Amino acid sequence: MHPSLNPAVLAGLRRPRPYPAVSILMPTHRREPDNAQDPIRLRNLVAEAKERVQADPAVSRADRIDVLEQLDRAVAEVDLVHCEDGLAVFAAPGEHQVWIFDRTAPARVVLSDTFLTRNLVSAQAAQPPSWVLAVAADRVVLWSADRERAVEEHGHGFPLERVYDEPDPERLERTGGAPSTFREEATRTFLRQADAELGKVLAADPRPLYVVGEAPALALLDAVGTIAQKATAQIQHGGLAQAGAEAVHQVVAPAVRAHAERQVADTLARLDKARGRQEFVAGLDEVWQAVGTGRIALLVVEENYRRTVRDDGEHLVDAEAEEPGAREDIVDEVIERGLDTDAEIVFVPDGTLADARRIAAVLRY
Repeated sequence: MHPSLNPAVLAGLRRPRPYPAVSILMPTHRREPDNAQDPIRLRNLVAEAKERVQADPAVSRADRIDVLEQLDRAVAEVDLVHCEDGLAVFAAPGEHQVWIFDRTAPARVVLSDTFLTRNLVSAQAAQPPSWVLAVAADRVVLWSADRERAVEEHGHGFPLERVYDEPDPERLERTGGAPSTFREEATRTFLRQADAELGKVLAADPRPLYVVGEAPALALLDAVGTIAQKATAQIQHGGLAQAGAEAVHQVVAPAVRAHAERQVADTLARLDKARGRQEFVAGLDEVWQAVGTGRIALLVVEENYRRTVRDDGEHLVDAEAEEPGAREDIVDEVIERGLDTDAEIVFVPDGTLADARRIAAVLRY
């Protein structure tokens, strides 16, 4: 299981693989009684994947044995008790991966030379993760957070912990006692190091940043560096450098919601301006045509918008999932195509785009 998606990880998932790269995708359920069907569906999809690998004449004997073993290893890692809304199992010669994500996906098995990632791509776009930096004079902790949870980051130099020197009795006698923690040069050096390490993280994986700590800690971090000044929000709350994931998530959640609300308001304003410039399209059919030509600069989608359609050659028309040529995840496909052409993707609450038929875009030209 992998803890979180980011653009670099997604790029790695989407690179070409030796054939066959097997993708198994399926919806999962968080609660009873719906989750009782998940093990059965997974077992059936894995059996279908194995049959297709074994029957494919383009797969060599060595690759067939390898991929079947990789599938077994991947399935052994699946924890359906703690799933979210979608599951992806990937297997190819020499590797396997298992991903859970907070967005449903239609059940399918695909053999290709790449993994099928559109549902993961749209899940990452729908819930972009944030960084949370918890700051104290002697400890700085980095968390990766989304709407559901926070997970402590062990890497990129974090967590940082300060090692104190033994106090110098003669110095204490001359100065009349120990200096304030946040006036010590050692503290400034420590937080300067944290600022530098955080800069490397943001350069490699840009995300909204929330910095949490007591007021003196936040002020000193601002004074010795530049990264925290660019934070989405600074939150005055002590003790989180030693706190658990749930406490961190609860403190940061209101700021994350406020940021999301500001983003929705800004996005709607951008759509209104685009209408006036005749650079606006709305509705799935028009957006589908625009994304196919790489014209979309900003794509805005309601969070739970789903359509099953088929392409009749000129337009997308509604279809049942069982119909030949039906595309159950057409909205996710639009999102993936948009990202492939460097479009900005913004999700908004259901009902926000009622007058635009739930999906809209600002055009480049």
